[in-house]
Amino acid sequence: MRKLLYLTFSMALLAALTTYAMWAADRPVGHYLSDLRINLAVDQGTPADRGNLLGIQPELFPTDYQSPERLHRKLAAYLQAARDQGLLNGKTVVVLPEHVGTWLMVSGEKDELYQASTLKEAMNWLAVSNPLKFAKALISAEGGNRLDDAHLRMKAKAMARDYQALFGGLAREFHVTLVAGSIVLPEPSIIDGTLKIGRGALYNSSVVFNNDGLPIGQPQRQMHPFFAEQNGVKANAEHSLNVVDTPAGKLGVLIGHDSWYPENYLRLNDQSVQLVAVPAFVPGRGTWEQPWRGYRGSSEPASVNLKPGEVSEGQAWQRLTLTTRVPASQAVAGMSVFLRGQFWDQGSAGHSFLSRNGQQFADGNAQGARLLNLWL
Repeated sequence: MRKLLYLTFSMALLAALTTYAMWAADRPVGHYLSDLRINLAVDQGTPADRGNLLGIQPELFPTDYQSPERLHRKLAAYLQAARDQGLLNGKTVVVLPEHVGTWLMVSGEKDELYQASTLKEAMNWLAVSNPLKFAKALISAEGGNRLDDAHLRMKAKAMARDYQALFGGLAREFHVTLVAGSIVLPEPSIIDGTLKIGRGALYNSSVVFNNDGLPIGQPQRQMHPFFAEQNGVKANAEHSLNVVDTPAGKLGVLIGHDSWYPENYLRLNDQSVQLVAVPAFVPGRGTWEQPWRGYRGSSEPASVNLKPGEVSEGQAWQRLTLTTRVPASQAVAGMSVFLRGQFWDQGSAGHSFLSRNGQQFADGNAQGARLLNLWL
């Protein structure tokens, strides 16, 4: 009798595990409906032979990341709209926002994930649908929140591959230099022209691709991620700033809050940087108009006198981002581009803006996808 019960239990367990494995492996592709329109919000300067900075502020949603092909379709539609308006040439430098690559973590998942009502629920589906990958990532997770670390780490190899294929492919397809926003990966590096991951800490990093679709230099790692200990993203301890040569001039990339630190501009000045790209992201719907909350756990520069609550979040970004303010920055032009959209219950804020000759030009209406162009 005991053997019969044991056999029955074993068979039931095997059937349950087999059913679960089949369910986890099934990845049906649902219908895709997304707005591919984009408006030219800011257009400054006069076309010449020196090229231009072109910011793309996309409006993205989880279903846009259901596959790299879907994300390519949307971003390519934006770039095609820019081409149709005469905004692309061999010297164009395109800037995409922070974390535009990070959400590749949800690519190729089950419909239940995209239909979730909250980010927490979506991440639960991510773990349940990839049990072995999640368990392996959880073992090697670091930082104060091991679950967040594991969610970001579990598909890192595929994310790095898709990131380079997608954004390098767009740069080659439209023959532009492309600052590919940012992506969170463990110990990212370029080895023999390929973006590779390591086994160490997570870094929020940006890669620049040339108009042949190849990465230029090494990934720029963020130096001042907010709440680094809580979300597992580590600060770049080397505090190195990579400068790359583009057809439009020397380019430096400051990811997000790195643009709030005056010493970063001085270091870019030392390398004769002419263009500054700032991929950025502000979470929370309506945050742009709310009181600025300061540096929030990150080190505060001694030269910054701005106090929390004195201005709005948006005013703080525009005052602290010194892309062309002599003598702090001697760059010819700079551009800050924000990620917009809705990821489950997580909204976004941020109005992209550009700078030239000490003047800032902002997009006053952040609804929908936006193009910002600056002729050099």
